[in-house]
Amino acid sequence: MNYVPHTQEDIWQMLSAIGAKSIDELFKDIPVTLRPKSFNLPAAKSEFEVTQALHKMAAKNATGLINFVGAGFYDHFIPAAVDALAGRAEFYTAYTPYQPECSQGWLQAIYEYQSIVCELTGLDVSNASLYDGGTALFEAMMMAVRHTGRNKVILDSGINLIYRTMLYTYTSNLSIEFVEIPVEHGQSCRDELFKCLDDKTAAVIFQNPNFFGAVDDHSDIVEKVHKFGALAIASVYPVSLGMLKTPGEMGFDIATGEGQSLGIPLSFGGPYLGFIAAKNQFLRQMPGRIVGVTVDSDGKRGFVLTLQTREQHIRREKATSNICSNEALCALRAAIFVSLLGREGFKELAQRNYQKAEFTKEVLSRINGVEIKRSSPTFNEFTILLPRNADEVVRRMIEKGFACGFPLGRFYKGMDNYLLVAVTEKRTKEEISRFADSLEAVL
Repeated sequence: MNYVPHTQEDIWQMLSAIGAKSIDELFKDIPVTLRPKSFNLPAAKSEFEVTQALHKMAAKNATGLINFVGAGFYDHFIPAAVDALAGRAEFYTAYTPYQPECSQGWLQAIYEYQSIVCELTGLDVSNASLYDGGTALFEAMMMAVRHTGRNKVILDSGINLIYRTMLYTYTSNLSIEFVEIPVEHGQSCRDELFKCLDDKTAAVIFQNPNFFGAVDDHSDIVEKVHKFGALAIASVYPVSLGMLKTPGEMGFDIATGEGQSLGIPLSFGGPYLGFIAAKNQFLRQMPGRIVGVTVDSDGKRGFVLTLQTREQHIRREKATSNICSNEALCALRAAIFVSLLGREGFKELAQRNYQKAEFTKEVLSRINGVEIKRSSPTFNEFTILLPRNADEVVRRMIEKGFACGFPLGRFYKGMDNYLLVAVTEKRTKEEISRFADSLEAVL
């Protein structure tokens, strides 16, 4: 972020332009009782002083940890070209990146992003993006509720608890009935799910790979779901689609996911990227903007907002969503990232993630007391059972320079000794070996 100082003259000119006589008058509509936290700012500082203060705060973070944590957000390599291209002023400073009159470049970028999401998921249509993976899953669920006119939703408990909590929170004032199905040997429990399916079911929602890292082929379940007139929804990890069967190939109606692993750095909550794709027949239920390509009166190709059915200013109470924006800059990064890799490069990325995770399994399995859960195939994330409390092991491993995984006991009762380990293409064999040695020492 640039250091931009304002002189008293600058401040006076800005106040004059908006018709305010002072800073106090500018904020007079905010009650004094609501100001302490927001207005408790330090006095103005020089650029050097600001830089020093920021470095001091940053030093409080644990730095240099070798990352084996996943749980929905992954430490992937980002080519320098992603920052260089997405950081161009034409993209980076645009306020409304969807005005057809002046943003043909932006519209084309979104169009390419949509095309990439459709390629990855094997589905027909995608929108211009959503806020994050959980928001996208909520929107997919609401698409199913509107389409079927039903209010029962079946959730696989292998779905990220963050996403499930978001579904419950966003629908707290709606009459939607949720049924959670337990996992069995890491995968979706068919018997329990089929017992709950009925003609009141709007949607059945899965995650693949699920939160335990287990990979499943849901084709048989999707077929059964369709016989009851319900929709099947998948939340997917996009990098895994370089190897795994796509949602489209399994017959899913809607696919969503978190696009952070496509060229977006890890950070404390975002900004991230929600993607959504669906079959053609659900196009008009899809939230957000959809960019299309057309031909103008001179026969030249042009890009337009083909649909924006969610817009309140157009649809009012019939709007499909109250989300008022898309994550255009993050979507641009994802489009650049995937384009740089290309089809074969993306497959290779997936293969490297899978192979390094399998190597890590083999190394960890040699540690006395560590059990690798092998009841289901996995992609680049897997569950291990430790002879000690996983939270305690995580704390000890940080002292040795490793963020060693996610303790499953935080999200699932009775799993206090279980640890979720993620391995991306960034982890070297040397790091993996040191990781195993350190874990053995801690245990």
